[in-house]
Amino acid sequence: MPSRINIPPLTRILLLVQFALSLIHGIVRLNGSHRPLLLNGINDPSYPLPFLTIVPAQSILYPWVFLIASLVEYSVLTYAISAATLFYGGKYLERAWSSTAFAKFLLVVALVPNILTTVMFVLGFAILRAPAPHSSINGGVAMQAAFLVAFKQLVPEHTVTIAKGIIKIRVKHFPALFLLWHLAWGILYGTRASMSLAFFGFLASWVYLRFYKVSFPDLDVSQPASLRGDASETFAFAYFFPEPLQTPIASVADQIYHVLIATKICTPFSAADVDASNTQAAQRGEGGLSSLMNRGAPAPGSTRAEAERRRALALKALDQRLHAATSKPAAAAGPSAPLGGSSMLGETTYAQEEHDESGKRTGEP
Repeated sequence: MPSRINIPPLTRILLLVQFALSLIHGIVRLNGSHRPLLLNGINDPSYPLPFLTIVPAQSILYPWVFLIASLVEYSVLTYAISAATLFYGGKYLERAWSSTAFAKFLLVVALVPNILTTVMFVLGFAILRAPAPHSSINGGVAMQAAFLVAFKQLVPEHTVTIAKGIIKIRVKHFPALFLLWHLAWGILYGTRASMSLAFFGFLASWVYLRFYKVSFPDLDVSQPASLRGDASETFAFAYFFPEPLQTPIASVADQIYHVLIATKICTPFSAADVDASNTQAAQRGEGGLSSLMNRGAPAPGSTRAEAERRRALALKALDQRLHAATSKPAAAAGPSAPLGGSSMLGETTYAQEEHDESGKRTGEP
């Protein structure tokens, strides 16, 4: 019997919505039926659809586009990339976090980058005294950047093999490579919307995971019942970049962090928060990527598996002690063994429990 593809519920819904919105977008653009809906007398079939994608000059009339624009793609290629990202990323993250936590994460990484990119476009055109921008802001670039940040948090040391082992890249390096790619592409080809979405998606997801997302540690270790944010050292902002750049980036990031604390936008991490986050990061590193797919069964060699092994040994030892305790009264009721040399085994057991009195009777120095 062929195995059924198991997709978590929220990821399944988002894949269907993405397919439907992208299909509607393509059909409407091909038919040119959106022209009567355009403002300012624009009659151009290549003009973006303001009711499905973000058009900064008209987005205020269609506020829902700030939420759905991340699921609308222009071409078959970009749709395939976004669908694959949502399928694999959603399948892992929804199982690792739960559907509710995954939905909150998606809400942040969809709304914040779209709003910030729109504001940047409007301010840029206002400062340059240009007409209202009519470019389109849409696509899953911000979501792709956010998923890479999430995987950097969960499985930073996992190695991805490409081209039959010729290229090997660790997950922790993907966010920086993704930003570098979109920066170069934006400079060379002028894709300002994708470049802005990539950077804002990266920042929004990191800020949310670093300071606001609530996580629940493993019950097998001594940690708080819930932990807000991720204060682990390996998830600091500077660790997303190559080592030569980490020191200057860390200096700037620390200054911004102190300003945010002074303005009470962020709450400072305590020493206990840092220790708990570092413990969680170590557990995730031991579990690996497979542990995200099997949350109910601990990965061999992980901290949780080791705790369960020790618990089983402790229960076995306790059972042996209880069995020995129930057998002692029966042994005590029998005849006493003589103190001769032929009964040294019984005397040894007796001397372990009452060695002081035995020492006095035997006259040991």
